[in-house]
This record gives sequence, C-alpha cells and structure tokens, in this order.
Amino acid sequence: MPDPLDRRLFRQRDDWDGLYRDFHWQIPETLNIAELCCDRWAAVAPDKLAIIHRDALGGRTLWRYGQLKQASDALAAGLAAQRIGRGDRVAVLLPQHPAAIITHVAVMKRAAISLPLFTLFGSDALAYRLRDSGAKAIVTDAEGLDRIMALAPDLPELTTIITTGPARAPVLSFDAIIARPARHVALATHADDPAMMIYTSGTTGDPKGVLHAHRFLLGHLPCMELSQGFFPRPGDIGWTPADWAWIGGLMDMALPCLYYGVPLIAHRAAKFDPEAAFALMAEERVTNAFVPPTALRLMRAAPSPKGLSLRAIGSGGEALGGDLLAWGRETLGCAINEFYGQTEANLVIAACDGLMPRRPGAMGLPVPGHEIDLRDATGPVGTGEIGEICVRAPDPVMFLRYWNKPDATAAKVRDGWLHTGDLAYRDANGQITFHARDDDIITSAGYRIGPVEIEQALLSHPDVVMAAVVGQPDPIRTEIVTAHLVLRDGIDVDTLAPTLQALVRDKVSAHCVPRRFVQATTLPMTATGKIMRRALRA
Repeated sequence: MPDPLDRRLFRQRDDWDGLYRDFHWQIPETLNIAELCCDRWAAVAPDKLAIIHRDALGGRTLWRYGQLKQASDALAAGLAAQRIGRGDRVAVLLPQHPAAIITHVAVMKRAAISLPLFTLFGSDALAYRLRDSGAKAIVTDAEGLDRIMALAPDLPELTTIITTGPARAPVLSFDAIIARPARHVALATHADDPAMMIYTSGTTGDPKGVLHAHRFLLGHLPCMELSQGFFPRPGDIGWTPADWAWIGGLMDMALPCLYYGVPLIAHRAAKFDPEAAFALMAEERVTNAFVPPTALRLMRAAPSPKGLSLRAIGSGGEALGGDLLAWGRETLGCAINEFYGQTEANLVIAACDGLMPRRPGAMGLPVPGHEIDLRDATGPVGTGEIGEICVRAPDPVMFLRYWNKPDATAAKVRDGWLHTGDLAYRDANGQITFHARDDDIITSAGYRIGPVEIEQALLSHPDVVMAAVVGQPDPIRTEIVTAHLVLRDGIDVDTLAPTLQALVRDKVSAHCVPRRFVQATTLPMTATGKIMRRALRA
C-alpha cells in the first residue's frame, strides 16, 4: 500500500521534458502550512525527528514533531489570549533556532501572518517593517529585545512582545508560554489565505512587503525535489547556512524539510566559516543543502573536506561557473544544482545534473508547474534575444500582492505575467541564461540589497550632501556595495568612511555596509532630478 505521508511529486527518471509535460498541480481548497509541516506528522509519528539544534557552544538538542506540536499549540493559545487572530501580523526576529519554527507554525495556527525579520537589521530597517506591516506582536530573543523596546513607543500597534530570554512585564516569556500544556485547534484556512510576508528591498522606494498564501509552500516543492536529487530519500538530512529570515533559507530548505519529514539542522553562526560548515555537515551527516554562491566560493578556498555525506546542493542568485560545478562533483562528491527565482515567485527555473546537459552559466529550464517566457514590450523574444524573465500568472508559488502598495502590485503583475525585472536569453535547447538586472538591486554575498535604505542612512549624516549606492563587480562577493558621495566642503571621504559604515550598520544592516566609498563633486542626474545609478555603475 502507498504511504499516505509520502507526498513526493516525482519518482526517479532522467527526462526533464517528460517531467514538465506530465506534471499537474493538485492544490487543495483548504490548506495550512502548520498542518503540513507539523501537525500531520505529530498525529502519526510524534517521535519522528524534526529539528537538530546545534548551539554556538556545540550543544546538540533534538526536537521531535510531537514536541513541535505541543510547543506551537501552547504558543498559539498564548497568542489567542493576546487577541492575535486571523490576518494579524506577527514578527519573528529570531536566528536559526527551533523557536523560530515554533513561532511560524503557531502564527499560522491562528490564521495570522508570520513576518520573518533579519536579526542583523538596524533600528531604521526594523522600525519601517514593523510600522508598515502594522505588526501586533513580535517574538524575539534577548539580543533583539533591547532594540525592540527602544522602538516600541513609536509603534502603537505593537501590543505584544515575547522573548526567548529573560522577561519582565509587560514582555512575555516564550519559555513560560510553551511550557504550559494547551490544546489549540488551528483555525481553518484556504490555500489562498495569507500565511507569510517577507520584505524585499526596493530600488526606487521603500522595501515592499511580499504577501504569500499558504499554497506557496507547495509551489516550492517541484524545484526542491528536483534540485535536491529527487528529494527526499531515506536518511536525508537538510541544512542551510542562509538565514531563515530570507525566502532562500526558509523556503529553499527549512520548511520543505519539515513538510517531507526530513530532519533539519538549526545552527546560528556569528560569521560564515567554511571549515566550520564542512565540520557541521560531516558530523551531522548532511545529505542535502542550500548554499548561496558566495559561501560555496569560500568553501572551495578552504582545505578539502573529509567525511561528507552530501548527495545534492542547491544554489541560486548568481551564476556559478563550470569550475565551481566541477569542484562540487570532484571534491564534494555531489551535484551543485542552480535555480532561479525571487521573493515574489521563487524557484521557477532550475539546472539539474542528470536531468539536462549542464551549461556553465545557464540557469536551466522552467521547473515543472511553472510557465516561463522571455518578453519585451511587444511580446515574446526569439532564441538568443534578450528579454525580461516573466512568469505566467496565476502560479501557486506566486505572491498575493505587495502590502499597502497596489500600484506596485499592478506594475509587477500585468497582462497575465509576473514581470521579474531580470533580463535573460534562451538558447536553441531552451536553457535560460541570466543577462542583467533591469533595476538597481545589488547582489552581494548571496544577498539582494536595495540601495534606497543605505542612501537614506548615509544622508542622515550632516556631512553627506548627496549619496548614490551601486554594486561594483567583485570576484568573491559578485558585487560589493559602493557608495558615491558628495560631501560638505572640507570633508574627506576616507576620514568619514568608518563613521558612515557604522551608521549604515546601525540603521540598516551589517550586510548592507558599503565596502568602498567614492567622493565626487556632483552625481549624474536625469532632467527630473533622479540620480542615474546606471551611469555610476558604468
């Protein structure tokens, strides 16, 4: 008899065209990520291993599905007591830790919307996202609590603050809440009901809240299964160094692992260390990983690893090149499979060993279930011609809308297509190769960084008259954040640079800090007064 918990979409085969042709979505009308990733496993296999938590001191704690259900039920009941319910936004300012998963699951049991936030965000970045989303509650740790308490007086809608660290009223204790036995019946949700909102950086304005429905988990699964070598298989264990606050860490590994019943490694590293990453993967016998390109390049420069159990690595965001793909096969003993997507529509193109010829630099072919076209202002472009990557709407992995930005939503999805703003070309075999971004996003060390927040932070310094931030090519990080500045008379950029770097680190995030500053007497501008970042990049 078939296993009712085996929800794999594909079985082993080597025919991508056949996989694409034969695939059909089966999205149920009622759907909740909390049930798919926690409760259904807890009902039949409560002792099944869900999360392996490795703390900073090397400690190892196991979480099983029954424990996840008990803790998330208790937290959901706690949120209900605070009148957090359907459609309310609950922020999650936590590192890779079981508490983050427990919170996402509990929020979805309340039919509320989870709002992952990066732990390195500065005060301005946090305040904007909490204010724009209208978050009613936040779950954080001791490290984040001080920042949140400093912001709270200016966030009247934020009425509930919960911390995993020491808590004093009015702050609530996460540990105390989940320790109380509580039975919580999850509120019913439809596949199209909102589940999660992830902010993405903008280039011409403030960051946008990308609102996703419960169905978007299922939308990630075709690429997840294929790029991870017909995932899952018995004995699989998953890990990613990518922070769970971003769609890559959360949806390219963490939640799919829990959906499939694959043990997930949770580990927070203060800084990525390639040798430590190899050691962790060897000790925990990791078979499947999502590793951003910059991390892969750093790992390639480290001493050759020993004792690995890898069978597939997924990576995306930048072209990897033939040498890195060969290193994966020869040194790691596994395929490194590239894929493409963005926060609004993730994992829609992939290049997978064994299923297609690998063309270094190519992103691959449209993933089964997703219709991709390259288009210009007049319609589809021909083979070898440059066009914008567009995704046919509707699509299960596609966002519902931008939060509070109907005009931006209408510009993003029009004429039946989601317009990614990224340019590419297609070869005679249908494989798609990235050409350029049609916006000002900076890709650095695996992060997609918008310049606007950085510019605003720089301009808050009294000695900065004008600021424009662009990406400059870099062999390790793909691009480095470069700030072009017009300064007050008599001020030298080299002297001011450390102060400005600290300002951006504090107000925005450490990963957004400019690594290069260029002083200018003026900046190129359009007739309407807009800075021409493309001219600066050139």
